[in-house]
Amino acid sequence: MTSTAFLDQLDRSLRQLLATVQTELAPLELAQLNHKPAPAAWSILECLEHLNRYSRYYNPRFAHALDQPGPSTKREVRYSWLGRRFIDMMTPENAKKIKTFNYMNPRGSQLGGEVLTEFYAQQAQLRALLAQAHHANLNRKSVPVEFLRLIKMRLGEAFELQVLHAQRHVQQALRVRAEFPAAKAPTKPPLLVASM
Repeated sequence: MTSTAFLDQLDRSLRQLLATVQTELAPLELAQLNHKPAPAAWSILECLEHLNRYSRYYNPRFAHALDQPGPSTKREVRYSWLGRRFIDMMTPENAKKIKTFNYMNPRGSQLGGEVLTEFYAQQAQLRALLAQAHHANLNRKSVPVEFLRLIKMRLGEAFELQVLHAQRHVQQALRVRAEFPAAKAPTKPPLLVASM
């Protein structure tokens, strides 16, 4: 896939993801957003806070990679062996649970509406970075892996991994929502987002 088509597809996926959060999760009451289906399970807000923690790491690394001089390319997006492996593990279709690092695990956190606000801001920033990436070489290894910073991923595969990670955990949040009793339907209007 060409870099332009690749970036456009990631942006479409993010727009769909934000629309889903806006319509399905944002209208919920705070108690519902903090509901845990089981003691060891994450609540909806914990799912989103986990994504925020990764965005706090990756978005600045994406911005730094895009600021580095280098020839842009409209070539096919390529994957390293490691990048392909990470992407295969993270795809939402992969039902296998992946253990997270303690510092990225929000379980037990006191969370409020600010998690949703930050989530929208982080995803908007990611969309802006994707737009900026149209002038970058997506095949250049330039993004350090969060948990093993000596290893760098290609810019394109790191973008894809971040989008898949968001899809995976929004689906997890939707599964939590699906377990609500019918009497607990949303009662407030959704938090409005300036632009998606």
